[in-house]
Amino acid sequence: MSPSLDWSRIGAELDARGWALTGPLLKPETCAAIADLYPRDEGFRSRVVMARHGFGRGEYKYFSYPLPDLVQRLRQGLYGPLAQVANRWAQRLGQDHRFPESLDDMLARCHAAGQVRPTPLLLTYGPGDYNCLHQDLYGEHVFPLQAAFLLDEPGRDFEGGEFVIVEQRPRQQSAPQVAPLRQGEGVIFAVRERPAEGTRGVHRRVLRHGVSEVRSGRRRTLGVIFHDAT
Repeated sequence: MSPSLDWSRIGAELDARGWALTGPLLKPETCAAIADLYPRDEGFRSRVVMARHGFGRGEYKYFSYPLPDLVQRLRQGLYGPLAQVANRWAQRLGQDHRFPESLDDMLARCHAAGQVRPTPLLLTYGPGDYNCLHQDLYGEHVFPLQAAFLLDEPGRDFEGGEFVIVEQRPRQQSAPQVAPLRQGEGVIFAVRERPAEGTRGVHRRVLRHGVSEVRSGRRRTLGVIFHDAT
């Protein structure tokens, strides 16, 4: 899949605030097909119950290789345009390294460093569940952008459960933002940090993301991360 997205807008919004919405991308039947994978054991490498680790409440499962076809096509199709953003950010931040143009080369870099476990995942939340603010790092090699796709419809399938991004700003209070996702829509966001213009030039702004408490219903999400884990 090579998603037909407005990459000019998405790139500008990522530069300006560290996150951007894709607009509607996955059809409801596609969302249902992905979400329906969760109860199965095959196709996943591990299951995490968040409360056991202090991550929040709810649970998630990491896919195993080979990834489901749709997940693989999303990962491949999103990576190329985002690599351009990632390299622009690296240049602005004065970093020496650059990211490969292809996902295969990025994963080869991860695997050579022992990061061999796939990181795309399915998350599920019920009433009272939430996800604490965090960053999905997983190892030495971190691609600086990732995506999350909402598989259920807010207001119909669940209430609450907003996707929250908090940005730390120099000498100021942290600024929370809510990404107003709809079913089949994705949010692309900074994994760890983004470059920002300040009075003294470019500086780093650290971001964390999470999910507010689900008040009722069920909320399921597909997470697409481009670096693998140790």
